Amino acid sequence: MKVIIDTDPGLDDAVAILFALGAPGFDVQAITSVAGNIGITRTTDNALRLLAVCGANVPVVRGAEGPLAGEGLSEEAIHGADGLGGVALPAPLAKAVPDAVSFMVAHLMNEPSGSVTILALAPLTNLALLARDHPAAFARLGGIIAMGGTVHEPGNAGPYAEFNLAADALAADIVLGAGVPLTLIPLDVTRQFRATPAHLADLRAAGTPAATTAAALIEAYFTGSTRESRPLHDPCVMLLALAPQIFGTDPMRLRVDTGDHPGRLVPDNARPAINVAMRIDAEAARETLWAGLCRPVSR
Repeated sequence: MKVIIDTDPGLDDAVAILFALGAPGFDVQAITSVAGNIGITRTTDNALRLLAVCGANVPVVRGAEGPLAGEGLSEEAIHGADGLGGVALPAPLAKAVPDAVSFMVAHLMNEPSGSVTILALAPLTNLALLARDHPAAFARLGGIIAMGGTVHEPGNAGPYAEFNLAADALAADIVLGAGVPLTLIPLDVTRQFRATPAHLADLRAAGTPAATTAAALIEAYFTGSTRESRPLHDPCVMLLALAPQIFGTDPMRLRVDTGDHPGRLVPDNARPAINVAMRIDAEAARETLWAGLCRPVSR
């Protein structure tokens, strides 16, 4: 599967990226950064450093510095000032290139129509700009798999909204209504997929750079917390792309509130149907993620 990862690393983003870089089912063609969990300079640098962990040669393209409307949000309290909970990663092996949207336009127009999938782990600003300003290129996407939203669960960015959609509600509304095949993975599923400190022993024992780095990143999630487990939101995107049988999805027609409750998902029969993941085999998901992180990578 040819994929572009659109991301704002971010602890769980980082684990998802490490998994994707080692997955033989993915051809990661680029990583596009966006402001979200933390500012664009940091998210871009973190993406470069994650590539250095695996020695991967993938272009990193700097994207949107803020939302289409409003001031955006920050998750520094969870992810730390560096976005990675203080986990030290190797220095970048290359530099980022500018303008994620222009890169995606050129790339999509050059690849066969329908052959590239976006794995979206962040606010959807880059994709909304692509849909709004370059609809012909956007229409060539094979699909989008995005972590975002909540259907029945309480929000984590206010009572009704999840962070990625709330951080740029206008962008999310544009993408959900744009008609490209879209699968959304909300908190209803990602909160069921959890890691405990006890789960990390297997990652450390594997000894691969991806596994040991992922263990450190997940451990950082517990810093200053008394929680017994933490959800692994963004890796669900990669897992659904490669192992859709782990998930159950339902068709829904939704818009995104851009007014009183930014980011809230609202039923709207006038919208195109999207697939929304509502069920997960959490143990199978963890086994698949762990196996991928523990796989030696040869690049």
